[in-house]
Amino acid sequence: MTSSLPKRAGRRCHNLLNPFHSAHYFSPDLGRELAAVGVRDPRAAYFAVRAAAMGGVGPGVVTATFFNFRHELVAEHVPAVWETAAPPMALAARERAVDATLRRLLGEELIASEEVAEAAELALRATEACARTARPLYAAHADLPIPERPHLALWHATTLLREHRGDGHLHVLLDAGLDPVEALVSHTATGKGMSPKWVLGTRGWNRDEWDAASARLRDRGLLDTEGELTEAGVALRGEIEAATDRLDLAPYEHLGAAGVDRLTELMTSLVTTLLAAGAFPAGMIGTS
Repeated sequence: MTSSLPKRAGRRCHNLLNPFHSAHYFSPDLGRELAAVGVRDPRAAYFAVRAAAMGGVGPGVVTATFFNFRHELVAEHVPAVWETAAPPMALAARERAVDATLRRLLGEELIASEEVAEAAELALRATEACARTARPLYAAHADLPIPERPHLALWHATTLLREHRGDGHLHVLLDAGLDPVEALVSHTATGKGMSPKWVLGTRGWNRDEWDAASARLRDRGLLDTEGELTEAGVALRGEIEAATDRLDLAPYEHLGAAGVDRLTELMTSLVTTLLAAGAFPAGMIGTS
């Protein structure tokens, strides 16, 4: 599918929508709201709030749709977490956490601004062209009601757009022949992914599994002995992102060049404010 948009316009917009969505995962507000309903382990909380839109699913579904978590880690918490916080309860706790997080990081004046309302309208318009087919996490979230308050409506729209792209991205990773750990290692090697320390601390893999994946990538000529991407590795990661862009083109084409440009402008301001307020932990992104 050819595009009428400037090159990588959709990806640039997504790269701002994604942190707006994901800031709540690192927020103390999420831990507080989940603890209030009995879920105190942060990994159980993550699995619960992200998977809850799919209902009380088992560990296999979560592993399949989240892709880069070790199945044994998922199975430690799913389906047990639903006995403590059923999916509707987890979703309600998540919305309260998102509300508190955005109010704390952005401030009440910005929350109530015309810019946030405009961003919500544009992002929701983009979601009109998202497709449920073969996109389970997006489809599950698309069945949820749109919140009335603009800042939560914007967050809901960024969630839909993020999961829509993410579901498509998994198809591309499989086509590229990358397993979950290989995908993490190669993404980290670009300098844009989570650091190995963060991956190993949150995804359930151990250092031996990380090193084995690195060895497989070296055998394919994608990684050098220093852990850097080779020319072939850089090319593969570029092809992966370009293919993901193609699968994720529809919402941004639907919004149009002017709409994408304006949404990118608005989200740049919002995400800059989030980052300045400390929305994400130091050292999370990088190669060390």
